[in-house]
Amino acid sequence: RVSKVGDKTMAATWSENRKVYLWDLSHPLHVLEHPSAMSNYVRNHEAPKPAFQFAGHLAEGYAVDWSPTKPGVLATGDCNKNIHLWKPHESTWHVDQRAFTGHTASVEDIQWSPSEATVLASCSVDRSIRIWDVRAAPNKACMLTTADAHEADVNVISWNRLEPFLLSGGDDGSVKVWDLRTFQSGKPVATFKHHLAPITSVEWHPTDGTVFLASGSDDQLTLWDLAVERDGDAEATGASGDAEEDAALRGLPPQLLFIHQGQKEIKEGHWHPQMPGVIVSTAQNGFNVFRTISV
Repeated sequence: RVSKVGDKTMAATWSENRKVYLWDLSHPLHVLEHPSAMSNYVRNHEAPKPAFQFAGHLAEGYAVDWSPTKPGVLATGDCNKNIHLWKPHESTWHVDQRAFTGHTASVEDIQWSPSEATVLASCSVDRSIRIWDVRAAPNKACMLTTADAHEADVNVISWNRLEPFLLSGGDDGSVKVWDLRTFQSGKPVATFKHHLAPITSVEWHPTDGTVFLASGSDDQLTLWDLAVERDGDAEATGASGDAEEDAALRGLPPQLLFIHQGQKEIKEGHWHPQMPGVIVSTAQNGFNVFRTISV
């Protein structure tokens, strides 16, 4: 995960040796804009060394997220169910050795609130989604919990920047939308079961509060819009004039706008932050960049 911290571009990465590394990418990004500098960089095998590393996790992990409201603040979660909070201190970082506890299995993803600087969400193999307030002591910081958010591992979550919604994707292949105002009820406001394999990535559109993407191990990336409703009149008359095609369309959720295929083992999908409607997806056989909508 990458974030701007002051005038530096910092990346946080997990490793198999249980360590989390922070990298200053400012120089590598600079040489990309200057061909001569790039040649020297490659010829001399220059590579940045970690700006900081933390070895306090007791297991390797996957979950990591930078705070969007407090530059340099970071949270990491490991396969041993623990979450640690990072804060910048002068020219380095301080990591609280006291773990945020509450999950009973591997922490799969972490997402900071886009509007509340001390609030984050996490999901886990224990099938739960938890909301934390980091102002509290680590053993008391879990404020809200949905225990059985999915029928299997909860793999990924995404926090809506415009609405009080949280998006989740699980090993059960379902994508769920949660209203944080009624989160404690344990009931999602919407559930979509189009994907036929575990969900690997979900992300809300940065400027449209009803649009999101999801990718799965079924080699599909799907685009959804919560604002779309089923057109009963069109279904009654037959939208395409082909009975077989109309029957197939009726089997699809009306909120499903687009299906992208052709990649193998899609791991992540992200909206481009500056180019409206552009999606970047990563998979075993490379990157795809495509645009399906104009917003």
